[in-house]
Amino acid sequence: MARTASAEWYGDLKSGKGSMSSTSGAFTDLAFSFKTRFEDEPGTNPEELVAAAHAGCFSMALSNELASAGLNPESVKTSAAASLGEKGDGFAITAIKLTTVAKVPGADEAKVREIAAKAKEGCPISQSLTADISLDLTVET
Repeated sequence: MARTASAEWYGDLKSGKGSMSSTSGAFTDLAFSFKTRFEDEPGTNPEELVAAAHAGCFSMALSNELASAGLNPESVKTSAAASLGEKGDGFAITAIKLTTVAKVPGADEAKVREIAAKAKEGCPISQSLTADISLDLTVET
């Protein structure tokens, strides 16, 4: 199973602009720019989308792990903050902080924390951030 999204950028880094779309149609033509990524101009950026994906993935993973352990989660709400910082000669996501509220009536807190640690490691987005990334490049001149 593969999920696909695309992005197109026009111009140079600082004055250019781009858009991102998903093939599912969940989002189309999300505009982004240098200012939405590195400054405070309203709009999205790749790191925000990674954070959203990680928050969604982790919430699902934790809910699944809790249910597998015989617990009945009422809700799992996660926010993710992806920090973009300098790394070497460029930039990288240097940290992601997951902040979660798990509503699990009757559960032992220590057990939920243990399960959450397992879910964090097993979440496909957590794993993808260290995945082998391949590149298939076509150059048009």
